[in-house]
Amino acid sequence: MIAAMNRESFEQFWPAFKDIILQQETYAFDAEMTCEESYQLWCASPIRSYGWFEENVVLGTYYLKANAMGPSNHICNCGYMVKPDAGGQGIARKLCEHSQLIARQLGFEAMQFNSVVSTNERAIRLWKTLGFDIIGTIPKAYRHPRLGYVDSFIMHKLLG
Repeated sequence: MIAAMNRESFEQFWPAFKDIILQQETYAFDAEMTCEESYQLWCASPIRSYGWFEENVVLGTYYLKANAMGPSNHICNCGYMVKPDAGGQGIARKLCEHSQLIARQLGFEAMQFNSVVSTNERAIRLWKTLGFDIIGTIPKAYRHPRLGYVDSFIMHKLLG
């Protein structure tokens, strides 16, 4: 079930969030971020934040926010995380589909992912199946802990 995230549900998800940012393989977040800083980034600052709940356990989450201000505020941006032990269950797909529905309801006309690490092949395949295109490559944009500098992609989808 998808429902809005709050402080309590984020704190429940925090160990998985922390583990993902410590790995430094998919998110350009500071590995030293605190739970409070992460909550502010993921839940308080964005327009919306939702989680995938099973038996009151948060298995995945996403945020939705405007990608820019003013004349570009019709394009939104989202970030998604799924607990590593819950991967492969279709949760990221369901969260992305839900985020597109909510984005349309909020009046957004497009969705853009600003920095999808090129080595995150699983996510790239999923986003492509959901209609996103790679519209740009940022050379050596990400310092991968095992592979060194790798490219990041800008991915985009019109929601109309």
